[in-house]
Amino acid sequence: MAKCPKCGTEVSTPRKTWKMAGRPDKAGKRMQLEIGLFDCPGCKKSFRVVLSKKKI
Repeated sequence: MAKCPKCGTEVSTPRKTWKMAGRPDKAGKRMQLEIGLFDCPGCKKSFRVVLSKKKI
């Protein structure tokens, strides 16, 4: 469940998800991020939330 940063409404399902490589840390390891795009039913705004992170 993602929480809308504008009004605080809980949104359960993302409209879209995708994976991307994040910036490397000090050791040179990169993180694979899974990001979800959510639409808030309360204030009608869209927002992104990081759903998962793992080192690659």
